[in-house]
Amino acid sequence: MRYGTILVVFTFFALIGFSCKNSGGKGISEGEVHYSIHYGGNFGTVPREALPKTLVVYFKQNKVLFEMLSVFGKSGIINLSNPEDKIYDTYFNFFALKYYYESAEEELFPGFEAMEGIEINHTSKTMDICGFHCKNAEITLPFDRNSVISVWYTNEIDIKNSNIGTPFKEIEGVMMDFFLYIGEAEVRFVAENVYSTTIKDNTFTRRSNYKKVSKEEISMLINTMITF
Repeated sequence: MRYGTILVVFTFFALIGFSCKNSGGKGISEGEVHYSIHYGGNFGTVPREALPKTLVVYFKQNKVLFEMLSVFGKSGIINLSNPEDKIYDTYFNFFALKYYYESAEEELFPGFEAMEGIEINHTSKTMDICGFHCKNAEITLPFDRNSVISVWYTNEIDIKNSNIGTPFKEIEGVMMDFFLYIGEAEVRFVAENVYSTTIKDNTFTRRSNYKKVSKEEISMLINTMITF
């Protein structure tokens, strides 16, 4: 089953607890969240060591940048949300290849099409992750209505609309343990470190030296990189 690895990974972390560091305190509005990445599903012939090992989320008030890059040639994906300047970009890096796509404000970022139409059910469950009080939501996938997968989020990090452009845009809170399907690949993210630190304003500006392409083109590139 394509969701099997995700369920195993979640159960593992639920049993052993979360070992993470919080150097920011509650209510921070500027800093970084670092996540470990766990892969499952169809990854084709791509060596796991060549895939990104961490996700870093940079945030400053309501500006958010998701950076998932491999140490090999800085290959990977960047999603940038800057409502103030109306920038909702996806950047694709694969060694010398650099492409980007400009999304509309309410548009799902490229690569997440498999999760369009998920059902979100909020529960009363809670958990402590990195010192933050986290709430639970159960996700029903559009391609498998019979299985439910848990995600965890917190309202104790002060980011407005932190999930814009993602399948979890209806959740008001910062995701601390969640999953994504990128094409047929299963990817789970677990918060390991939260830092309160100054983030430069140019982190949230549009990148140069990238070629603009269509959503279909960049989605194909993302899926090809993950499942080649």
